[in-house]
Amino acid sequence: MTGGPSPQRLPSWWEPLLTRVRSARTADFSRLPTPTRGGRLSAVLVLLGEDRPGEPDVLLLQRAATLRTHAGQPAFPGGAADPQDRDASATALREAAEEVGLEPDSVTVLAQLPRLWIPVSGFVVTPVLAWWHRPHPVHPGEPAEVAHVTRIPVDELVDPDNRLQVRHPSGWVGPAFQLRGMLVWGFTAGVLSALLDMAGWAGPWPTERVIELPPTPPTGSDPAAAGLPDTLGDRPRGESPTVDGPAGRSG
Repeated sequence: MTGGPSPQRLPSWWEPLLTRVRSARTADFSRLPTPTRGGRLSAVLVLLGEDRPGEPDVLLLQRAATLRTHAGQPAFPGGAADPQDRDASATALREAAEEVGLEPDSVTVLAQLPRLWIPVSGFVVTPVLAWWHRPHPVHPGEPAEVAHVTRIPVDELVDPDNRLQVRHPSGWVGPAFQLRGMLVWGFTAGVLSALLDMAGWAGPWPTERVIELPPTPPTGSDPAAAGLPDTLGDRPRGESPTVDGPAGRSG
């Protein structure tokens, strides 16, 4: 764990989510098993906090519209592991500090979720679940890569009016969220949807509501292959890749 209160002092809404994620399997998040060897290690930070007691929210960012791939898409902060990173939690916290100015000592890491494989990019991604015990203002660290940072209330994510599915031109169909002028889909939406179910926060929603995603430039591989499209970001050659994300207010 990283700083902050002990698990015994967590808000009550963390249960049953925390108990369930600690026994979660890859199959709870993705159709494909994760390879035991190979892949580019990376991590994303799934950061839950609250502005008011009993009202959890999640931190997301929106990628800059000028990036070569996944421009303007929403995502968790995160990216590729560096050799000096101790583990996936260190990767997620370092990337969040770089991307949105998150102070690592304001966060309590609670669990590392199963590694998820994204064949189209070769990334093996570890979602890191954490409690933002001391929220503070955040902002894009590099405007050329991150356009906005926002905190999305869980109440908005579980609102049936904001939920739908998207169909990729490849034929892949998966969960999505349409809110605050954003369409959250792919890896980010898949992880969010699974966590909402595990927490017992999700209710019935219109799975028959499906919209078509516009064709995107070919990437040399099928984005549907992982069961979750590739939503890892794209930086100039020689830099670490980062994960895509949504717009909104500063936290």
